[in-house]
Amino acid sequence: MRLAYLGSGSRGNAALIEHGDTLVMLDCGFSATETEKRLRRSGREPGDVNAVLVTHEHSDHASGVLRFAARHQIPVFLTRGTAWAIRAQAYAHVRYISAHEPFEVGSVTVRPLPVPHDAREPCQFVFEADAQRLGVLTDAGHLTAHLCTALADCDGLAVECNHDADMLAVGPYPAALKRRVGGALGHLSNSQAAQLVALQDRARLQWLVGVHLSEQNNTPLRAREALNAALGHHDTPVFLAEQETGLDWLELVR
Repeated sequence: MRLAYLGSGSRGNAALIEHGDTLVMLDCGFSATETEKRLRRSGREPGDVNAVLVTHEHSDHASGVLRFAARHQIPVFLTRGTAWAIRAQAYAHVRYISAHEPFEVGSVTVRPLPVPHDAREPCQFVFEADAQRLGVLTDAGHLTAHLCTALADCDGLAVECNHDADMLAVGPYPAALKRRVGGALGHLSNSQAAQLVALQDRARLQWLVGVHLSEQNNTPLRAREALNAALGHHDTPVFLAEQETGLDWLELVR
């Protein structure tokens, strides 16, 4: 199993999870045309995508979903709350999921995780294949006990490092937006991401990816330092998914 990012940040998010002949797109926050361009940059074509999974309705995750999926006749998997929010009910290839029940896409088992975020019915996911676990967690205001348990013992982990708490406090955002971003239904900070990383079996974790970095309230250096500190003395590679260039393929070794 392997992971790539077409881009990650406040201006658009999309990731790819691949196992054998199964290719899943996670979110589609770019236009259909931009998504196609970024797919080809990653060596894949729209026709290779077996399913699009949607975490929630916010535009940086869902703005291109229906147009891209309709153009290429790709099934879209999402909760009923998310479907209602993006008006996906009329799309012929919609597949409703529960945020509490696993499902299959090709050779990949997908385990949804309900998350605390200011959206209609948001969820994040763990992907399993060949006894390997790839966890992806973004757009969560805080770490619940369920998230910490469900995301333990990953072979690969992508975790939101949205903001540095000090930078957010003194940054340019209005007070209300600061409260929203840093609140219990907002986004994970560097230190919160580090808390999740510290719970991992570092002997098992093959690589770690920081995603969804704010361009105003974080820096790649601060995010990387927080993740490396949580890893301690382990030499687990740390990568950052960027807004424009995304992240090239990372593979999990059996």
